[in-house]
Amino acid sequence: MIAACRKAGKKLMLGYRSRFEPHNVEAIRQARSGAIGKLRYFRSEHGFVARDPNTWRMKKAQSGGGSLMDIGIYALQAARYMTGEEPVAVFAKETTDRSDPRFREVEDMIDFQLEFPSGVIGSCMSMYSANRNQFVLMGDKGRIELEPATAYSGQRMWVGGERSDKTLVTPPPGPYANQWVGQLDHMAQCVKENRETIVPGEEGLRDIRIIEAVYRSAREQKRIGLSG
Repeated sequence: MIAACRKAGKKLMLGYRSRFEPHNVEAIRQARSGAIGKLRYFRSEHGFVARDPNTWRMKKAQSGGGSLMDIGIYALQAARYMTGEEPVAVFAKETTDRSDPRFREVEDMIDFQLEFPSGVIGSCMSMYSANRNQFVLMGDKGRIELEPATAYSGQRMWVGGERSDKTLVTPPPGPYANQWVGQLDHMAQCVKENRETIVPGEEGLRDIRIIEAVYRSAREQKRIGLSG
């Protein structure tokens, strides 16, 4: 798709709507501004209870994988855009009850750790057996916490030190009515102005390569280095 769009002179943009959601945008700004000091640790858990064993999500030929390919991308993406870094290595562990009819072909839980060049550690989990949607970014002077973080609506964000003195932060309204409008308007603006989007096809390719490394790490039970 990347090559075809480049050859045809067309723009390719991924539907990574959270990059246009005001709480996520403000969290990125706060992290970059040094509001919580030097970044040390990122934690994200994303999952929901998948109840129907016959849905396309549970068919590997249709879904490509389980929770990691579906809801896990939100945890991975957040780790990358909140730290502003690319991981250099991953280590993962899968936990799946294969006697459960939902998980005959795809995985349930994958817990994966990302190592970043600055020393920041990203700890992420995707799952199909529990409802969870949050992330926490820890610095040496405080934390940024979103829950829910990447839902369709209802985001809440806290910034501060220990849990007792965190402050609920309402971000300034974004330039768009909502995150979907934001991504579509951004695409239109990039076409009109002939500039690259903030989530081009290459962004998705990076995620897929990391996901493949996560699967390999879980399968081989070892740390996998990532090439630039």
